[in-house]
Amino acid sequence: MNLTSAVLPTPSALEPVEIGVGPMTPAEFLDVTRGRRAVVIAADALAEMTITRNVIDALAGDTVPHYGISTGFGALATKHISVDRRAALQTSLIRSHAAGSGPAVEIEVVRGLMLLRLSTLCTGRTGIRPATAQAYAGMLNAGITPVVPEYGSLGCSGDLAPLAAAALALIGEGTVNDASGAEVAALAALTAAGLTPVVLAEKEGLALINGTDGMLGMLLMALADINELLDVADISAAMSVEALLGTDRVFASALHALRPQLGQGISAARMAAALAGSPIVASHAGPEDTRVQDAYSLRCTPAVHGTARDTAAHAALIADRELASAIDNPVVLPDGSVQSNGNFHGAPLAAVLDFLAISVADVANIAERRTDRMLDANRSHGLPPFLAYEVGVDSGHMIAQYTQAGIVAELKRLAVPASVDSIPSSAMQEDHVSLGWHAGRKLRRAVDGLRRVLAVEILTAARALDFRAPLAPGPVTGAVHDLVRTVVDGPGPDRHLGPEIDAVVGLLDSHAVTSTVQPLLPG
Repeated sequence: MNLTSAVLPTPSALEPVEIGVGPMTPAEFLDVTRGRRAVVIAADALAEMTITRNVIDALAGDTVPHYGISTGFGALATKHISVDRRAALQTSLIRSHAAGSGPAVEIEVVRGLMLLRLSTLCTGRTGIRPATAQAYAGMLNAGITPVVPEYGSLGCSGDLAPLAAAALALIGEGTVNDASGAEVAALAALTAAGLTPVVLAEKEGLALINGTDGMLGMLLMALADINELLDVADISAAMSVEALLGTDRVFASALHALRPQLGQGISAARMAAALAGSPIVASHAGPEDTRVQDAYSLRCTPAVHGTARDTAAHAALIADRELASAIDNPVVLPDGSVQSNGNFHGAPLAAVLDFLAISVADVANIAERRTDRMLDANRSHGLPPFLAYEVGVDSGHMIAQYTQAGIVAELKRLAVPASVDSIPSSAMQEDHVSLGWHAGRKLRRAVDGLRRVLAVEILTAARALDFRAPLAPGPVTGAVHDLVRTVVDGPGPDRHLGPEIDAVVGLLDSHAVTSTVQPLLPG
């Protein structure tokens, strides 16, 4: 999904995703956030919410103060609130915590944090009223997406400001995007959809804002994008190996069995399969080829790509655990007790978001090195300088590599961890925070950068393969070459290169590259 996507897709024709006490799957999450599939609250969730709401209602009438029910919040937790002021307390909590600033984040991110908050509400551990959860689901199904500013979350006590912006729309305040993407007043959007603003009861304000949902949503989306881009990276690397007259022998399974790193083995097998049957590779595979070994950017590609695959696998494990979590404070335990906790701290998510940003930068870095080799006549084994059509007159892809290099430099900065930082807040009550929201925001930018770097490599490798004619690429790399030629012409005098790069970015964004090669690769 493009980072700047602003308009919801057409509603999905699939059956609604049932949100129950247990976790949804990552695929269901993506269907709702990116595919606009509807949701419905399951019977088990409605029953569990009813049980725990009865607990909250009983505590609301207790003379003993209970945090989040009859007290203030954060550093004001010792302040008892009288019964007649508790509705105002919940509304004030939402209004005051919706203190974000900056440009609006993407619609899919907001839908993601709303969906994950709904999933936690449906565990029955938050004390929310079933009707309030139903109203939240109604906003999702109507395509009403609150405008959530970029800045405001510290990733501890959850994503307070972003979730508060979403809750503000639920009570009929603030600004939203309707299903067409138009920015309108929340009350007008709710009215047009036949929805009624919610008047929050005790505990409900906290239940709506105390979660890691923004962080987790961005992680799930990034994992979907990164896993696909790693498949693309294996193919783009194979195209570059072919264009640079590299050998495929280093990708043999027997070599990688000596180092049983799972991701490395997967990438090596994919590259070997992508180069199988290549006339270009066969043309220099005999004893007449005097080169001992290829450069690291070709030979070591499976190690780099594989490390990213293993990182993504670990991040997916953390994401699955968080999907199965009920994040709120306080929570209603199965025994009916209401307990404070620290489960809202975003450390588990922040760490893997940062870890992924490191791997994204590394994969982009090695791709840029392969591109640079194809443009250097001293290292490209016979290709024209910069792949220029008329050397001396044309610059070919010289500046496309500059674009890659600029993005890679940015990715290295984005790889600096947010999770090692912290800044105290709430009068030192919240004296250590995860900054997981920040880790998620920079990872989204990094994923977009990787997509563009790989697009330049594919565009450049396709041009280099044209210069290898009459030798032909293999079936897999050739299919990608032919796909590129459906949106970008072959070698010729210099043209406006920017739109050609964007055209290949579009192929990646639409999943065209992976769908083209998938039927051609074993397994």
